[in-house]
Amino acid sequence: MDRQMQLLDGKAVSATMKAEIAAEVEEIKAKGGKIPHLAAILVGHDGGSETYVANKVKTCEAVGFKSSLIRYEDNVTEEELFQKVNELNMDKDVDGFIVQLPLPKHISEQKIIEAIDYRKDVDGFHPINVGRMSIGLPCFVSATPAGILELLKRYEIETRGKHCVVLGRSNIVGKPMASLMMQKAYPGDCTVTVCHSRSKNLKEMCLSADIIIAALGVPEFVKADMVKDGVVIVDVGTTRVPSTKTKSGYKLTGDVKFDEVAPKCSYITPVPGGVGPMTIISLMRNTLLAGKKEIYK
Repeated sequence: MDRQMQLLDGKAVSATMKAEIAAEVEEIKAKGGKIPHLAAILVGHDGGSETYVANKVKTCEAVGFKSSLIRYEDNVTEEELFQKVNELNMDKDVDGFIVQLPLPKHISEQKIIEAIDYRKDVDGFHPINVGRMSIGLPCFVSATPAGILELLKRYEIETRGKHCVVLGRSNIVGKPMASLMMQKAYPGDCTVTVCHSRSKNLKEMCLSADIIIAALGVPEFVKADMVKDGVVIVDVGTTRVPSTKTKSGYKLTGDVKFDEVAPKCSYITPVPGGVGPMTIISLMRNTLLAGKKEIYK
C-alpha cells in the first residue's frame, strides 16, 4: 500500500475557522454593528454537559461573541424552563440560544425544543429547521453534521456518486447526516445507506462504502475487516472508557477501532480532535449567521 492515510484534523480546521469568525466579528465591531450573542441553558451537573457548555462559552469569548450561561438545578420545573425559553425568544439582544441536552427525565426535551424560536435555534433541532434542511432550504444545520460537512469540504473529499454509509439514526447526527449527504450539493450527491442496531447485513454494507460516518456510540465497533481499502471514515463516537493510562481515569474512545482501521483509510478523523472541535465551531458559525440575520431576516 503506497497510499498515505491522512488525518481529518478537526482541531486544525476549527482553529482556522475560529480565526475567520473572530476576524468577521472584528469587522462588525469596527462598523459599529451588533456583536453576536449566544445564550446557553444548562440544567443539572452532568459531567459531559458541563464540559461541552464550558467549551462553548470559552469559544464564544475567543471569537469575540457575547455569551450568557443560565444554570438550573436538576429539580427545575418544565414550567420554569418554558418561561426562560420564552424570555430568550423575546430578548432582542440574544441572537441564538441552546438548551444543553440531555434534560432531566421529568422534562420533555421535544416540548422544550419546539418552544425555542426557530430563528434563534442555533442547535438546529427545531422541527422547522430540520424540515427546511431535509428539503434543502437555508436553515440552521445542527452543529455536528454541519461540522462534518465543513471538514469534508476543507479536505476537498470527493463525494459525488460515492456510497456513504451512516451508522446510527439519531435525530442529532445519523438522520441529518444521511439527509445532507444525499442533497444535490457539495459535499453531498452520495448514494446513502443508513445502518443501525436492527440492520442485518451491516458488515456487507460497510465493506461497500466509500465513506463511513460512524455515529452509534458503541466504542470500537468498526473493525478492519468491515472496511475496504481507501475508505474515508468520520468517527463521531465519543464514549468515556475507563483507562489506567490517563490522569482522569478514562479516555475518549470513538466508534472505530482506530489503530487497526486507520492503515486502510485514505482519510480518517481522530478521537478526540476530529469531529468534536468541528461541532463547537459550527455552533459559533450558526450564531454568527443568526447575529447577521443571514438565514432568517
